[in-house]
Amino acid sequence: NPNGCAVIACPGGGYGYLEMNKEGYAFAPWFIERGISFVVLKYSLPNGNSELPLSDVMAAIRIVHEHAKEWNLNTNKIGILGSSAGGHVASTLATHFDDATRPDFQILLYPVISMDKKLTHLGSRNNLLGKKPTKKQVQKYSNELQVTTQTPPAFIVLSGNDNIVHPENSINYFVALRKNKIDAEMHIYPTGGHGWGMNPNFKYYKSWTSDMDVWLKTFVLKTE
Repeated sequence: NPNGCAVIACPGGGYGYLEMNKEGYAFAPWFIERGISFVVLKYSLPNGNSELPLSDVMAAIRIVHEHAKEWNLNTNKIGILGSSAGGHVASTLATHFDDATRPDFQILLYPVISMDKKLTHLGSRNNLLGKKPTKKQVQKYSNELQVTTQTPPAFIVLSGNDNIVHPENSINYFVALRKNKIDAEMHIYPTGGHGWGMNPNFKYYKSWTSDMDVWLKTFVLKTE
C-alpha cells in the first residue's frame, strides 16, 4: 500500500566498506510497513575520488524521480537516510544538491557531518579526502558550513556517549539548520554508543522509532 513517499538509505562504514545489512536492509520492513518505499544505495567508496559517493547518491535520487510514476511515488516526498559515514553522504546531498537532486527530507543517525579534524571521524575523513586535504576540500565537505535556507527538513538521532563520531557533528548541524530556519528535530540519548541502526535491543529503539514515525507524519506524509 504505497503512500507515495520513498527513502533512499546510505549505509555507513567509514567510507571504507558498507554496512549494507545493519544500516540498509534492516530498515526496510519498518518503512515498508508504513507504506514508504525503501531504496538501499550501494554507493561507490571514494578510493581517492571524493566526488564518487555524492555522484552516486545524486544518480540514485534522479533514478527514483524518473521512475516515480511507475513506482507510485510522489516526487515531492523523496528523502534521504544515512547512518554514520552514510550520514555524511546523506547530509552532503542535502547541502550540495542541484535542481534535479534535492531530497525533500533527511534522516540522520549518529552521522559524520564535519571534516574539521577536531570533530570528524578521522577514518571517514582520510578515506574520503586523503590524509592531506586542502582547506577548500575540508570546507566543502564540512556540511555544517554548507546549510542554506534551501536545505531540507531533518530528523537526527544519536547517543550522547558516542565516542566514535563526536555528538558535536550533529549538534553543530542542528544549530546551522535552525539558523537557516529549517525544520529540524534532534534526539540525543544518554547511552548506546555508535552504530545501533535498527537494532531492537537498543535501549531507546521504541523511543526513537516512535518519534521518527510522528516526525514523518508531521513533516513528510502530511497532505498538502
